Amino acid sequence: MLAGLGSIASPYLSFAASRPLLTHGLQSGDVTAEAAVVWARADRPSRLLVEASTTESFSDICCSTFADALPESDFTAKVLLDELPAGQQIFYRVRPQDLAQSTMWGEARTGSFRTAADDARPVSIVWSGDVAGQGWGIDDARGGMRAFRTMLNNRPDFFIHCGDSIYADCPIQRELKLPGGDVWRNLVTEEKAEIAQSLAQFRGNYKYNLLDANVRAFNAEVPTLALWDDHEVANDWWPTRTIDEAGYVDRSALQLAARASRAFHEYMPTRQTLAEPGRIYRKIAYGPLLDVFLIDMRSYRGPNDARDPRGSLLGARQLAWLGRELAASKAVWKVIAADMPIGLVSPDAIAGGDGAPEGRENEIAGLLTHIKRNGVKNIVWLTADMHYTAAHFYDPGRAVFQDFEPFWEFMSGPLHAGTWGPAPLDNTFGPQVRYQNGCSAAQGENLAPCFGLQFFGRVDIEPNGVMTVTLKDIADRDLWSVKLDPEQRATVKFAKRG
Repeated sequence: MLAGLGSIASPYLSFAASRPLLTHGLQSGDVTAEAAVVWARADRPSRLLVEASTTESFSDICCSTFADALPESDFTAKVLLDELPAGQQIFYRVRPQDLAQSTMWGEARTGSFRTAADDARPVSIVWSGDVAGQGWGIDDARGGMRAFRTMLNNRPDFFIHCGDSIYADCPIQRELKLPGGDVWRNLVTEEKAEIAQSLAQFRGNYKYNLLDANVRAFNAEVPTLALWDDHEVANDWWPTRTIDEAGYVDRSALQLAARASRAFHEYMPTRQTLAEPGRIYRKIAYGPLLDVFLIDMRSYRGPNDARDPRGSLLGARQLAWLGRELAASKAVWKVIAADMPIGLVSPDAIAGGDGAPEGRENEIAGLLTHIKRNGVKNIVWLTADMHYTAAHFYDPGRAVFQDFEPFWEFMSGPLHAGTWGPAPLDNTFGPQVRYQNGCSAAQGENLAPCFGLQFFGRVDIEPNGVMTVTLKDIADRDLWSVKLDPEQRATVKFAKRG
């Protein structure tokens, strides 16, 4: 009897298994008032039908298009949905069609995002960076990458990923010992078990993160604005560097970056242009209250000598673009999303130590002076990178270089990586620490995610333009917050919360 049932069921099971599948969830990104990017990956050559609606039942399809998922892109595909209504919750669904068997369709998956309003309505953002670093991968028994679930519970309009979205140079081992004798047990994949050098390995790093249920759930409901830092390629890289760390066969950073850039754009829901298909820096206009400027501090930099007078950080073209777009912006707030902070001293960072601007700092000094002389108001910098959370206020009255207006920089991370202690600040631009939270000396360095020191930040902009920035942890506790007047007058208030 059971054997008979098995023989009857098996043809059906074989038929179902032959249908194309979407393998790694859905993503959306780079959302504006009228458009957004939608991403998916299939398990075979497929044509993806992408439909969008303002109703969850999809009773009114407002946009429909196709994208081909082919081996050349590792079966990933993304489309730009445009002519969308402003200020609306948009539901989208993706269904794969087998290119070899056009009558064979797979199951649809659905996601959603909210387009920017064309009038002054509340805006909510979360931001962070640093995922799967220092060997801390997906431990399902500990809840996986839990910070993504916490951010999803905040129901933001979008997420700014400030880089180190993968750690291509940090292989994942099956087990890591924790203080006290406990064991962290990683999910391990072949592509994530070695330093990434091939295109397949770089792609595998992105696929690894998408194995986590928290990440997939977050991606389906919150659009991402993504940029990159060093670990998408190799630790502390710059284009002309020769990689000398152990384990590398390909030692040209430029060659590794070419593969890494391809994987980044295949797996992140970024807009791309025919003129510069690999370009990462861009502006995302999110209604009258907010413009977001995502910058690239890696692709155009010179060698890692912060004091080198020839030192480059953003490069002439990007720097000119940023200055021009900031001056032209009509939004109340201009958020600069950066992959590293300005004033923290590190050989790989911007700051080289106390004193007048040197090397890379000259580009920042020139940008800050340009902002002041063009009367650009209400600029806030958001970043991650240093694996702790902090609020910095840059005050020309306390700076060596003083030709700029005061501004805030907020740093929060990691999302799922080792946590470090606070780093020193230099006095070039007069940064003051208003809050910081990371590992203590007693806790040591590279504290695992299970110890709770995983951080993100939240930005809320009210219709009257008042911005509240809150630094938060994986338990969704408000650690510290500040309320900023649109003109950044002395009405700023501070509130430390338990």
